[in-house]
Amino acid sequence: MEEWPTSVVAAMAGGLGGVVLGLAARLGQFCMLSAIEDALFSHDMRRLRMWALALVVAIFSVGLLASLGQVDFSKSLYHRLPLNPAAWVLGGLMFGCGMALCGTCGYGTLARVGGGDLRALFGFLILGISAYMAIAGPTAHLRAVALAPFALDQNTSAHTFADLMGWPQLALAVAVAGLLALWCLRDKVFRQSFRHVFWGAMVGLAVVSGWIATAKLGADPFNPQPLVSHTYSLPLGQTIIYFMTMDSTTLNFGIGATLGVVVGAFIGALVRREFRWEGADDAREMRRHIVGAFLMGTGGVYAGGCTIGQGVSAASLLALSAPVVMLSIWCGAWLGLNYLMEGSVRGGLRSLFGK
Repeated sequence: MEEWPTSVVAAMAGGLGGVVLGLAARLGQFCMLSAIEDALFSHDMRRLRMWALALVVAIFSVGLLASLGQVDFSKSLYHRLPLNPAAWVLGGLMFGCGMALCGTCGYGTLARVGGGDLRALFGFLILGISAYMAIAGPTAHLRAVALAPFALDQNTSAHTFADLMGWPQLALAVAVAGLLALWCLRDKVFRQSFRHVFWGAMVGLAVVSGWIATAKLGADPFNPQPLVSHTYSLPLGQTIIYFMTMDSTTLNFGIGATLGVVVGAFIGALVRREFRWEGADDAREMRRHIVGAFLMGTGGVYAGGCTIGQGVSAASLLALSAPVVMLSIWCGAWLGLNYLMEGSVRGGLRSLFGK
């Protein structure tokens, strides 16, 4: 194994964590859009508490690793991203609307691919291509012109709430994780649901494993790897590029994680006997998936991550961007869901604001 390129080992580490996340999606029904729908329309908070439990595990573990000096999280992607609340809000709104139109997020799209959903396979291609367009294509130029001027002073060192407040990361992590744990575990129905508790914790551990793996592999002086964990917007585009070129130098953690989710979801679909080929009912549904996937790919890059990337990975670092992006995704999903129920933008806005 020591003879394998570091990029291959990183992809394998991402793949193992991705398998866990794929199983969580299929066996544990871990899905952010479903959590939002359940909370808003059914007043069922179990899947939202499941996400909160994933945050408890991830936030506390990251704080502990940082305090022990095992991982230097200042090298993470979320410490290098521009501090741009305007981009976070716009990207989050776009991603949330796209998520509602597709019926799932980027991570959920991969989970559906593993279950045989051909609409999701097409959505995966659109999402990946649009994410790459937002990095180096026409929508990247739009971001540079319209959003880059709103970026805050790049000389600031405050990328997390611990930096901003001047607290030790472990102390703040314990405080935040403790409050979240109190909220999600105080509910008896949730505590008694082994499936929700187990898979919520496993999602958090999968994200932590990503940080640990890339931190150790990043120490390779000949082929260092960036400090990242799970996110599912840009890596979908990187996966498409890799399959077109099969260049081992482009292989990375994100590509392995992307494939891992599909494999894990496939296994989970077989276990639950849910695997079946299915496609769009009509052209209107297909159009909705195309628009939704484009919004998610573009918005995910603008926001610096998706429901997993910002909602768990960035949140585990207590990054300043995480609550802004997740609140924007929530609002975008709410708007998109109301649009689908009312059948028009005007009707969706009227329903949204109660008029």
